[in-house]
Parts: sequence; structure tokens; C-alpha cells
Amino acid sequence: MLPSTRVTRHPLPPSQPTPTLLRPTPPRPRLLRPAPPRPAPTNRRDPSVADPDRIGRASAFLASGTIVSRVLGFVKAIVLAAAIGVVGSTSADAFAVANGLPNTVYVIVAGGVLSAVLVPQIVRASTHTDGGSAYINKLLTLALTVIGAATVLATALAPVLTWIYAGSNTEILPLAVAFAWWCLPQIFFYGLYTLLGEVLNARRSFGPFTWVPVLNNVVALIGLVIFGILFGFDPDGTRAIDDWTPGMVAVLAGSATLGIVVQAVVLFWFWRRVGLRYRPDFRWRGVGLGAAGRMAGWTFGMLLLTTFAGIVQTQVVLLASGEGASVAAIDNAWLVFMLPHSVITVSIATAYFTRMSEHAHAGDLDRVRDDLSSAVRGVSVILVLAAVVLMVVAYPFGAVFQPGLTLASALGNVIIAFAIGLVGFSILFVVQRTFYALGDTRTPFFFTLFQVIVFTVAALSCILLPLEWTAVGIALSTTLAGTAQLVLALVLLRRQLHRLDGRRIAVSLGRDLAAAVLPVIAGVVLLVLLGGTTEDGFAVSNRVGAIVSMAIIGAVMAALYFGVLWALRSPELRGFAEPLVARVRRR
Repeated sequence: MLPSTRVTRHPLPPSQPTPTLLRPTPPRPRLLRPAPPRPAPTNRRDPSVADPDRIGRASAFLASGTIVSRVLGFVKAIVLAAAIGVVGSTSADAFAVANGLPNTVYVIVAGGVLSAVLVPQIVRASTHTDGGSAYINKLLTLALTVIGAATVLATALAPVLTWIYAGSNTEILPLAVAFAWWCLPQIFFYGLYTLLGEVLNARRSFGPFTWVPVLNNVVALIGLVIFGILFGFDPDGTRAIDDWTPGMVAVLAGSATLGIVVQAVVLFWFWRRVGLRYRPDFRWRGVGLGAAGRMAGWTFGMLLLTTFAGIVQTQVVLLASGEGASVAAIDNAWLVFMLPHSVITVSIATAYFTRMSEHAHAGDLDRVRDDLSSAVRGVSVILVLAAVVLMVVAYPFGAVFQPGLTLASALGNVIIAFAIGLVGFSILFVVQRTFYALGDTRTPFFFTLFQVIVFTVAALSCILLPLEWTAVGIALSTTLAGTAQLVLALVLLRRQLHRLDGRRIAVSLGRDLAAAVLPVIAGVVLLVLLGGTTEDGFAVSNRVGAIVSMAIIGAVMAALYFGVLWALRSPELRGFAEPLVARVRRR
């Protein structure tokens, strides 16, 4: 289950993936210039060797913008839940389907293709005499032409696309189509944001791509507040489909699209600040676009597979719409699930990805293997804690969106089912990026095909479950299929790298899991004491109690976890912590 690029279910900036399986995440800021030819050994330190302090600083910089955007994203999701509900809300499910369509189409047309081929191609193009500017203009012109045509076509076919995803529930279909007319123009601006931001990253201007999604969240949040003031809030999701007017649809879905527009267009201003000028160039030969197209072919096939899986998922889970957790609940659970992945995994893996591309381009597989091992161990040391904390505080997290144990537990059970696979999901993200660094998009297609088959069989079997457990079954199907995919991907990657530093990774992961035992026990005890398992308990009866309870439980679990790891002399934890400790001591 590769991380996806679905970015705005509510709508959130392109830093928010969604549960429609396997879609590669849009490119994030790249931090390192192409490595020069490796000199003969000397007594001086080779600058191309991974520097934990440098990686830590780079990851922290990337994470800062993501954290701010995620905080606003959670606030926005809470306001959305207050406006149209979550569990049992047909309105919320209709909006979730429609607001997911734009990035479904975008990912098929360009999203994963750009993610898989753009960075390596820019790294290679930077060696050209013009610094890659010709490639940038040609790529931008080609991509915007294709994405613009796709946007017009998709908007014209809004009823058809909506039916493909929501045909199993005819009750919500008319409202979902009405939302889709307003949401589908987002496709073009997703592409514009990704392209403009990636070029800025290649020119070592990382801040804009990381921080402008905050504007998206602010605009969309203002739109939700206006909607609630004008038309009333409906936290229980009791508003009937027939109660929606064209004005209500325009305010809710239109503000979602406006946020994406602002996020993309503002990057032109940053282009000017770094001296870039876009000049349309329709001469698409001569800068390696043919090679990029061949690489993209396999990625495109992979995206078609995952789109099929996404259709199966949505059609099955919509059977529970109005009765229990459905599409909107899946989206909110995925939002919670993806927070640690976005802040930790994407930041750490991104800091290694360009380095991997450089080493792979130089044919240095030993260093690619070292990069893979370091990234996996660095990600796992944090993600193990994140996974167990999410499982313990799942019910309070559910109460943040809809207070009361009944509704909170319906959402919390979906969060738990996703969280079980968090560590594997994040490791898979690193493994996939390693294949891309090696210039191999063919192999990911085949292990994605395997995953889609496993998921489809498991998801269809969820039809047999009681409606209140359908969404939980879908989440568990995602975890099961992703775990199977990870195993196969590791086997295939080992053939290319000859070995995977498996012993060191296994020892590190085992140490992390052992360190999590005491925090889990303490967290469960605190959850019970705070009333997280009773209807009127402090941890689930209201939003303030839920947030306070999560803060207490999370802080205690984190302190115990890192304390045990420090006592066990975890080299991964010390690699991140010691530079910070040394800096504090110097001050």
C-alpha cells in the first residue's frame, strides 16, 4: 500500500494522502545537490557519506511546514465534522466522494508519473549547460497541457466519474455529483502546484513548497466557518440530501477548490524571487522526455491498478453510508493515521531520496543500500511509538471529531485497524523510493499488482460483515494487503541490491518493539482511568477532554519509550538526539 497522493478529502493540501491505497506521494522538497565524482580516498571525510546531523536538520526543516499544515488540517477536519458530521452522515459521505475525485484523476494523469520520474530527471538535467532551464520549460508546458485537457474532460464527465465511485449508493449520488462540478477543477491546480514546487526544490528553494499548503488550509477553513454561519452546523449529520441548496453546495465545495487555487498560484511569486521565468516551450524533444515517458509507463499502469482498488474500496464502504462508519469516517481515520507518516517518514525519506538517486546514478549500490538501511531504521524508531500511541488513544481521537463513546469508538476502531500497519506502510514508502532512485518503475508495478489482488479479495469479503464493521474491515484489508506487498517488495529489492542489511534492520526494529511494551501498558491504564472506555468518560465525552487525555497519554508513553530506548543505547535515537543535546549544552 504505497503512500498516495490523494490530498484533499476535506480538503487538505497536497501533504495529505488518503486511504485509496498505493498512490505515490507527490514529490516533497529535495535537499541535496547531485554528488560530484567520488575522489580517491584521503584522510578527509567524504562529504557524500550520510551525515546524521545533516539529515536530522534537513528532516526537521521539512517537517516544520508539514506540522503547521497538519495542525490546521485537523482543525479544518473538526470544523467540517461539526458542519456536516462524520459517522452516519450521508452528506459527509457525498462530499468525501466528490472531493476525492480531483486527485484520483490527477494521480492517474500525472501525479505518480511526476513523483516517479521528475526528481531523477531534474538531477540529470542540472548537468546541462543551461542548468536544466530548457528541460523545465518543456516539462512544464507538456505537463500543464495534458493536465489542463484532463481537467476539462473530467469536469464534463462529472456525473459518470461520480457514478463509478458512488454507484452502489444511489441515495447520495445526486449530491455527490453536485459537489463534483465544483471540485473537479482542482485537478489542474494540483498539477500546477506540484510542478512549480518541484522546480523550486531543484533550485534549493524549499520553503515555499513546504509552507504554502498552510494557505490552502486557511482558505478552506474560512469557507467552512462561513458555511456553518450561513447554513447552520450539523455535527450529527442529520441533514437530508434534499435539504441541500445550490448555494450550500457552492460555498462548501467552492471554498475547497479556492484553497487549492491559492496554494498553486502563489508559487509563481516565489519563482520570481529566485529569478525563474516560465516561457512556454512546445518543442518536447531533446531533453530526455522519451526516457521519462518509458519510466512513467509502468507507473501509469500501477496507478490504474490502484484506482481500481480505490473504486472497490469506495463502493464497498458506501454500503454502510447512513448506518455507520463509511467514506467520511475512512477519510478522517486516514487523516489521523497519516499524520506521523507525513511528518516523520516523508521528511526523513525525502532527505535520503535525492542522495539515493545520486548514488544510484553513480552505480554505487553499497551506498544505496546504506541509505535504505539508515532511512528504514530512522523511520522505524519514531513510527513504532506513533503506531502504539495511535492504537491506545484511538477512541479519544474519534471523540475529537464526534464526542460520545458510541460514535468515537466507530471511528476509533477504523484508526486502530489502520495503525496496525503504520510501520510497514512507512517502510514500504522508503522501499518504493529506493526502486525509483534506481530508475526502476517496472518492479513496483508488479508488487502493486499483487497488493491490489490481495486487497480486492479482502475488501469484497467485507460485504459479508455487519454494516457497522464494514469500514473496519476495509482498513484491516488495507493493512493486510500492504504487509504482503512489503514482504514481496523486499524480496525483489534484495535481488537488485544483493543484500539489504537485514540483520541490522531487524535488530533495530526488535529493540524498538521491546521498548514499546512498557509504554503500551502505561497508556492503556491511563486510558481506563481517564474514562476512555465509558460513555460519559472524560476522555470521550467532549473534545476538550479528548484532547487533554491524548496529550497526557501521549506524553507519558513517549517519555517511557524514549527513556527505555536511551537505556538500551539505541544508535538510531542517539543519532537524532545527540546533535540536539550537544547544541543545548553549548548554549
